[in-house]
Amino acid sequence: MFDVHYFHRMRLAIAFILSVVVFSLGSCKKDQLLTSADAKLTLATELLTFDTVFTTVGSITKSFTVVNAYDQPLNISNIQLMGGSNSAYSINVNGSSGTSFSNIRLNAFDSLYVFVKVNINPGSSDLPFLVKDSIRFSINGNTQQVQLQAYGQNARFISSGRISSNTTWNNTLPYVIVKPLTIDNGITLTITEGTRIYCNATAPIIVNGTLKALGKVYDSTRITFRGDRLDETYRDFPGTWPGIVFNNSSSNNELRYINVLNAYQAVIAQGNPNDVTPKLTLFSCQISNAYDVGLLAFNTKIVAENCLISQVGNDGETGLGGSNVLLTAGGNYTFNHCTIATYANFYQNHKQPSLFISNNSGSQSLPLQVQMDNCIVYGQGGLATDEIVVSKTGNTAFGIQLRNCLYKVKNDPANVTFLNALKNVEPLFDSISTSRQQYNFRLRDESPARNAGLAGGPSTDLDGKPRPAGTRPDIGCYEKQ
Repeated sequence: MFDVHYFHRMRLAIAFILSVVVFSLGSCKKDQLLTSADAKLTLATELLTFDTVFTTVGSITKSFTVVNAYDQPLNISNIQLMGGSNSAYSINVNGSSGTSFSNIRLNAFDSLYVFVKVNINPGSSDLPFLVKDSIRFSINGNTQQVQLQAYGQNARFISSGRISSNTTWNNTLPYVIVKPLTIDNGITLTITEGTRIYCNATAPIIVNGTLKALGKVYDSTRITFRGDRLDETYRDFPGTWPGIVFNNSSSNNELRYINVLNAYQAVIAQGNPNDVTPKLTLFSCQISNAYDVGLLAFNTKIVAENCLISQVGNDGETGLGGSNVLLTAGGNYTFNHCTIATYANFYQNHKQPSLFISNNSGSQSLPLQVQMDNCIVYGQGGLATDEIVVSKTGNTAFGIQLRNCLYKVKNDPANVTFLNALKNVEPLFDSISTSRQQYNFRLRDESPARNAGLAGGPSTDLDGKPRPAGTRPDIGCYEKQ
């Protein structure tokens, strides 16, 4: 008699055996090396580029992936740094350093990492120079390459920690400040036009004497202070170096046509508010992309004209940080044709006002005098509702006057005199794109700040373009031409 159950069990057994055979055959295939002469690795890039690297300093490590996109394993017969041990580059493959690596098995759909670092030796060139090499991958008789290139730059490395005699820096080579640098009491450091200064993450410039940074109007003749990380990931980060500090003993400091970029607290000045000569004179300066404060003043005397203090402030507490300009503990301050503005973005959350003014120093109240003419104080996109916040305590002399200024607040601060003000109107800057990190604070034709200023200020704007003589100029640091 035909056993239906037996027949069904036999069918299941045969199906199981066939599936095992098919699986085994498939597994065997997947375990077999792909030896086709057409096989190629999938390289994440064919060109790995490093931005300007200072000689002897090196750079961050960059990496790229090497992928086996096939369903069979591959054998990479060789990975070779073509410059060998004499190369300016060094490589690491999956955790192992060397210049040549042989017989690396890369399983199906698997990947490995190649890490690359560059260190450029000093040369005779004063200008940036190009350093090249390549990494060759050999597989099944085929070769593929990733090109390496870096721009090297010679520099003068300042590691002594202090300047103890009158010194002049020029623009022949950039300066890299390796550790905190102090200008001693009674000593003057003069920096000439076009000089570039790059500071390490732990290297503030501390001025106990005098700093005179005397640039000129063109981009090539302006003086630039910034962090020493120029690679793509870090070059636009705020807070990549501490900033410049003018201590109580310093005097007669001048910053003309300078850029202070990407600092933590870009410029700090303190002490001597009653001196005839200001502690610090700022003329046609740009202070941009600071993490905490752009200009921080403690009971001192500052004159600022034609200055742009922009894109500043991440977190911070009101009166302590997070503002473009923070004037505290009293003092004597004059601002003319300055633009103070922040648009919230990934780097600056703009929680605090763009401008904070206070006469407080702990429990003490100190005299305060602030005069602002033809200035823009504006912000957008953050949590700050008032772009100007004022704190007054005690009965000491206290005066704040803003004439012909454009500003944004929900409520006007007390103890401030506003004359001919433009309140809560958009300045209509030329172009702002927070997503692309592009900020052009020049004015459009239709800006309400056009022809709304007081005459008698500086004759040229931040770009060195003329302001009209005897008629009303534009408000802010730029004059629409």
